[in-house]
Amino acid sequence: MKKLLVFAITLSLLVFSLACAQAAARIAILQPMSHTSLDQISETIVSSLEASGADVEIVTGNANGDSTALVTLLSNIQAEGVDILIPIATSTAQAARTVFEGTDTPIVFAAVSDPVAAGLTGEGCENITGVSNNIPAAEIVKLIFSFQPDCKKIGFLYTSSETNSVSTVNAAKAYCDEQGIAYEEASIANLSELQTACETLISKGVDALYTGNDNSIASAMAIYTDTAYAAGIPVYCGADSMVADGGFAKIGVNYVQLGEQVADLTLRLLNGESIADNPYETLSDYASFVNMQAAERFGADYPESAYESFEVLVEADGTSHF
Repeated sequence: MKKLLVFAITLSLLVFSLACAQAAARIAILQPMSHTSLDQISETIVSSLEASGADVEIVTGNANGDSTALVTLLSNIQAEGVDILIPIATSTAQAARTVFEGTDTPIVFAAVSDPVAAGLTGEGCENITGVSNNIPAAEIVKLIFSFQPDCKKIGFLYTSSETNSVSTVNAAKAYCDEQGIAYEEASIANLSELQTACETLISKGVDALYTGNDNSIASAMAIYTDTAYAAGIPVYCGADSMVADGGFAKIGVNYVQLGEQVADLTLRLLNGESIADNPYETLSDYASFVNMQAAERFGADYPESAYESFEVLVEADGTSHF
């Protein structure tokens, strides 16, 4: 009898120990490539979750711009099991929906500009929510005219395969059509086309260039800005990291704030709230940054009043506050 009692106690302790060992919620964070904005989102989510005191195990992955590797990483995550998946950027979220189709694993996307156009809402997406980095089209155009009130033509440059970037530019073009503002557009399929596309827009007489939340172009800002600034054309952006990496000015997403919102939404789900009660969110506030070194590079001659509502992200001497 004593041996049976000891065995029962030992077995109970073993079960308890295994339960404790498995108690931590496993969260996977996956991004399609490395650049400042995406890295910042991932790092903020991780630090926010860790600071919350929640019992979580966090794993991160990076496809380094390889779409095949992205699907492989997602398949591995699914096979290993995860309590919540956090895909960063539209392409990652779309791939996650496909790989995890038919499962009930909660997916909390980060930085998807147009969740509806990306197919991340509605039927079949009951396990998907997240935080959108959508930027109002009117604000994009107002940003340009706040510095260049006499701007005659805007050049929109984007990557054709990035739904988020296409949606942002389409919204901006629609606003320009309504307001009678002239524009030209150029899309690229890969970064080898970036310089030529930029030069083409400049040759068409644009006074300003704009690129929204475009992950590919964000990873090659030096090529973009070198080409534009040599012609004296400012580059406006949709992300603070793009300004930190050489763009002139932006009104748009604060990626630290976005990462914090994603972490908060994730914690609510871990605490038992449902995705049905937590539909995707947008940012409640937008950040405005300017790069004074960039202004000098393309020869800006704007009045001081134009800069009043902008926070200086990069000083004229190159000092960064990013």
